[in-house]
Amino acid sequence: MVTRMPYTRGLLFLLSSLLLLRHYTVQSVYTDHECISGNYTANSAYQTNLNLLLSSLTSNAKIDSGFYNTTIGQDSDKVYGLFLCRGDVTPETCTSCIQEAKDDITQRCPTEKEAIIWYDFCMLRYSNRSIFSTMEATPYSHLINTNNVSNSDQFDQALGDLMNGLVSTAASGSSTRKYAANDTTVTSLKKIYGLVQCTPDLSQYDCNRCLVGAVDTMSNCCDGVRKQGGRVLRPSCSARYELNDPFYQTSTEPTVTQDKGSNSSVIIIIVVVVAVVVAVTAIILVSILYLRSRRRKLKHIVDDEEPQDEIISADSLQFNFDTIRAATDNFSDENKLGQGGFGAVYKGKLLDGQVVAVKRLSRNSGQGDLEFKNEVILVAKLQHRNLVRLLGFCLKGEEKLLIYEFVPNTSLDHFIFDPIRRSQLDWEKRYKIIGGIARGLLYLHEDSRLRIIHRDLKASNILLDEEMNAKIADFGMARLFVVDQTQANTSRIVGTYGYMAPEYMMHGQFSVKTDVFSFGVLVLEIVSGQKNNSFSLSSERTEDLLSYAWRKWNDGTALALMDPTLGENCPKSEVIRCIHIGLLCVAENVSDRPTMASVVLMLNSYSATLPLPSSPAFLMHSGSKLREPSTDYGSVIESSHSRSNSASKLMNEMSITDLSAR
Repeated sequence: MVTRMPYTRGLLFLLSSLLLLRHYTVQSVYTDHECISGNYTANSAYQTNLNLLLSSLTSNAKIDSGFYNTTIGQDSDKVYGLFLCRGDVTPETCTSCIQEAKDDITQRCPTEKEAIIWYDFCMLRYSNRSIFSTMEATPYSHLINTNNVSNSDQFDQALGDLMNGLVSTAASGSSTRKYAANDTTVTSLKKIYGLVQCTPDLSQYDCNRCLVGAVDTMSNCCDGVRKQGGRVLRPSCSARYELNDPFYQTSTEPTVTQDKGSNSSVIIIIVVVVAVVVAVTAIILVSILYLRSRRRKLKHIVDDEEPQDEIISADSLQFNFDTIRAATDNFSDENKLGQGGFGAVYKGKLLDGQVVAVKRLSRNSGQGDLEFKNEVILVAKLQHRNLVRLLGFCLKGEEKLLIYEFVPNTSLDHFIFDPIRRSQLDWEKRYKIIGGIARGLLYLHEDSRLRIIHRDLKASNILLDEEMNAKIADFGMARLFVVDQTQANTSRIVGTYGYMAPEYMMHGQFSVKTDVFSFGVLVLEIVSGQKNNSFSLSSERTEDLLSYAWRKWNDGTALALMDPTLGENCPKSEVIRCIHIGLLCVAENVSDRPTMASVVLMLNSYSATLPLPSSPAFLMHSGSKLREPSTDYGSVIESSHSRSNSASKLMNEMSITDLSAR
């Protein structure tokens, strides 16, 4: 027997439901978490202070700003904590989210002294070190909608304009909450919704830097295949976009002004009640459907702390030697792409038709099988559109093979230094290549789960795909840094003359700024079309590219450096800006060189003020005679400055297997 609710009872039910939902809160959905460091002991002073801090955070969650930070305790038992609610949620939703996050994080990270948890509507973190007013990019989480975009070029343009505008708005001094959300139309049936946010304690510069990196990570995933939605969650900021999904609130709850004695107020109330009831019902239904579909569509791309070997294992990456030998026609000379210091590179075609590049390592590399496998697993986790992707490896006896994606347009040096082929690189392509190299280095230095110093960045190690996108290759000399490490020393200097920073070439000191120096040399080479290590004005006068660029900059004639094949129609302001950035990067003093995060900001934002460059490192006085590189996939040259101090040779120089991930 079915009983029907009388109309009046139904209306009363809807009205009472409306009153209950007048300040409704949608349940926030857990997104990700990280248990970063620890541990504290049960019932310790630190745990007591942590419990007090979490209680303080939840009790302050109703504040209008949606952000709160505080500390509890003293000395080694001091706990720092903060929360940030998404800029569009109500105080009630914020409170509910923070309460849920507080209960959840203590279950997920029961003994760690530092942890962070993200929900759809809020983020909560605590630590035993100061985390206030400090830009932190890691650990981070990256999620995507697995559906592809149909019109990628049009979508990319609209998305780029939208996200750049949001970053500028959120980071500006006028935005006290450092939050921005907006939408843009792609076609009549497609709309992109975007949202960015920083913790309000960040400076304008740090907020901009954090968001630029987040948007770049979001834009460069998935082998360049544009997805219909994505987000990046960092400790200091977040960014998100969705196609045809207005996932954020665009307005607050409506209010009605009632004129006493006016019959029209009754009509207004009825209309508002009906409209709100319909809207609330629709919201509930849409939320249920959306949450169900998102659980199916969203997947994690990066997990900064949990072991990845379950996903990327040695077995899953290992190729059969006979398969690779057949693919390269027994490593025939016809398939040989180049020869480098670590071995030859061959073109191969697998049975499924996939074209690959196979690096056959020299048999005297001295690296053991286990170390080799560990290194492969680490490098295989690097996923960025401006890095050459490692597909796998092969081990058989003394044979060690690395299998990479094949990049059809060979390397940058085959274009930029060729008097005829360089004309194929107009300024738009060169500027895109410069930006791609910068974003790839930024990923290696700051945004990957590893901190990697490449140490052999040069034109022959920049490969170009079919669309002339730059891809950094050859990690044979790369070194891994732990998260707080800024500098290291080596007793054996290996690299390519003309690209090596002076502190590395003379003293064996290397850091992220070593790569910055090499990047600066590359920028000046791309602008001029000339090699730094063989640049000359005439047979009578020899001058390296850096000193020539510096002299022309001081003379006010920097455009004299520009490659004549670029013609008169290229944007001179961009050319001068790139020369300016290049000179900043090749400064002799390490501290004067910018970070790659700053470089990406300089390239993307014309409103950013560039500091004056200081004197570069002039290399012409060096008497080292080093042989020329001659490979598409990179070569390694050992400098005659290598020192023979046996005590300092304790530092392992074998690739990147000797330091741990962050």
